[in-house]
Amino acid sequence: MEAPVGKHAVSALEGLPAPDRRIALESLPEAARRVLAADWPSWAHPGQAPPDDEWRVWVMLAGRGFGKTRAGAEWVSAFARAHPEAAIALVGATPDEARAVMVEGRSGLLALARAEERGAMRWEPSRRRLTFASGAVAFLYSAANPESLRGPEHHLAWCDELAKWRRGQAAWDNLRLGLRLGERPRALVTTTPRVVPVLKRILALDGTVLTGGGTRANPHLPEDFIHAVEAAHGGTRFGRQELEGALLEDVEGALWPREMMERCKVQVGTVAGNCPRVMVGVDPPASESGTCGIVVCGMDRDGIAYVLADCSAGGLSPEGWARKVAQAAEAWGAHRVVAERNNGGEMVASVLRGADAGLPVILVHAADGKAARAEPVAVLFEAGKAKFAGAFPALEDELAGFTPAGWRGAGASPDRADAMIWAMTELAVKPRREPRIRVL
Repeated sequence: MEAPVGKHAVSALEGLPAPDRRIALESLPEAARRVLAADWPSWAHPGQAPPDDEWRVWVMLAGRGFGKTRAGAEWVSAFARAHPEAAIALVGATPDEARAVMVEGRSGLLALARAEERGAMRWEPSRRRLTFASGAVAFLYSAANPESLRGPEHHLAWCDELAKWRRGQAAWDNLRLGLRLGERPRALVTTTPRVVPVLKRILALDGTVLTGGGTRANPHLPEDFIHAVEAAHGGTRFGRQELEGALLEDVEGALWPREMMERCKVQVGTVAGNCPRVMVGVDPPASESGTCGIVVCGMDRDGIAYVLADCSAGGLSPEGWARKVAQAAEAWGAHRVVAERNNGGEMVASVLRGADAGLPVILVHAADGKAARAEPVAVLFEAGKAKFAGAFPALEDELAGFTPAGWRGAGASPDRADAMIWAMTELAVKPRREPRIRVL
């Protein structure tokens, strides 16, 4: 049997269910398995391959199980094969982690060595030195001891789990000063994201490129594992960071800090059907290429307001997004739609009337700034009088950008957040008019 190698063989294997894939691999002759395993460019999924552009620092920001270690070890191994004179720095959070993950781990440098290289490689744990078959040498360092990086010179550096480095800035600074051998010294940073100053500074450097992805991007992980971790952590801040590889940063002075939003989340099942008042907030887009914010909010019998659904959509005509509003209102049994008049609110009203939805449409004018509208709603969440019935990552990212001075988030406009604020304002901020008895 001829050994199947290259992208076609890998694609065929990836198309099989995990148990069948394992059987197919085990049925191959040993020589074929070795050839296939060594063909890393065919196995690498997007985010694991070195960028083609000119760069000095490559940051692979990814979720657990994405394959960061494998990609780092393959990159270092390929460099060592091509440059027998190379001096390489391997930097981990601690000496034990650098050794256990980068060198001796299942996806470490020793495990990924080719069969013909293993006899010629020499690993000296006491000296923290790995000599490759080509003659290139890698030295292990601990970021906990930045002074150990003061002085040594290197052609290449692999920095693992940088977001965990306790003395990260000092270790990085000393490493970069010694990264000066060869024509193009470079560094790879493989890490699960955390908002730490050293990582933010590296990402802001000229010559830094960013790749990565989430846990699910790795097609070789068992589906049972993915389902289990997503069921346990999906939608939470921890899950978005550790599984999706998202770098979640709070804007200074945020009205909705991410920690507060996490505290305000409840299970959808505890809320659905228990809100006698339901409102759909709409923030129409300025153009057809923009996003129409469509957020459903409800209030329960105890006066607690909830975000029930984010039905926002982009790339639609006015009639298209207005129909989405009508569908959301029908699906959630909404009593009213509140839409911003500034950018097409009349269109929402006319389309709803044309659809015979029979829903009252409240048109509001954005006279005040975004912060002035947002603050009273943020106070509701802070006081526990407003909550999220589930996880709404895109909406939460927009809310995290609101400050007392205005919106400071990424993107052109917080359409989802504005829609939620309109609905919450009508539900819980504006005083309700109750029927009163006049005494004559």
